[in-house]
Amino acid sequence: MKKYASLAIISILFVSLLAACSSSEEAAAEDEESAQQPIIVQGPMPIEAEKFAERLEDVQEEKSGSFVFYKGTVNDYPVIVAKTGKGMENTAAATAIAIEKYDPAAIINQGTSGGHDPNLHVYDIVLGERTTNIGSLKTGSREDGEGIAPKEWIPMDLMASEGSAGEDPDAENIRYFEADEELLAAAQAVKDVHEKGKVVEGTIGSADVWNNEVDRIQWFHEKYGTSVEEMEGAAGAQIAKAYDVPFLGIRILSNNKVNGGEYDPNTAEANQAYVYEVVKEYITTQTGE
Repeated sequence: MKKYASLAIISILFVSLLAACSSSEEAAAEDEESAQQPIIVQGPMPIEAEKFAERLEDVQEEKSGSFVFYKGTVNDYPVIVAKTGKGMENTAAATAIAIEKYDPAAIINQGTSGGHDPNLHVYDIVLGERTTNIGSLKTGSREDGEGIAPKEWIPMDLMASEGSAGEDPDAENIRYFEADEELLAAAQAVKDVHEKGKVVEGTIGSADVWNNEVDRIQWFHEKYGTSVEEMEGAAGAQIAKAYDVPFLGIRILSNNKVNGGEYDPNTAEANQAYVYEVVKEYITTQTGE
């Protein structure tokens, strides 16, 4: 009887040891995953964010204010899709919250855009080699009754100094936010997967303005070198720069007024499919796998 009791005790101890080892391995794996800084993928509207979120594994949804964060993984690497809402203010706030809360390795701001370059067409994708705020402007000095002259307005760099931007001549310049080189390289490496249009590097312009005046669009294209316009990217780029977080804007043309390209909402899903490949490529640069 004692012999059988001893064997039973040994068996229980062995099973307990295996369970402890398994738990330790699972805990180690969880610690390793939690130690990895996530990649943030931003999309302003549901059609610009939720298709990407559907590609994530083990998704958990978190909210902060009006902002929604879909936490999951891509190839076992943490990725968070942030539905920021439209506009510069929403994007700036959502970006700051995401950085403070999740400490990301990188941020990709993606979605649809309107074309400024006549050589670009609906479904073409612009990698934001540069992103700039085209809504930060200073008007000329005109008295009552002298009218307005928007083509004479000049850029106003709000980051030029801590003094009054309106009185500082150093602020009368265009502020460009440069793309992170590793993110840009990852995007270039997989550009052939996007078969519905071409993928080019260019300048993304952002503002809380929807420009429908072709002459105005052409003015931005000539003065700022803009390829496309949207309403979020420069705000995300500015906050990312403040925190020294790698940033890249990726925008697909959903329309192009300067060459008659009509709006196609399906471009949003096509862009997310391409960005998914960019994220997978970038993950390999982070993990070495």
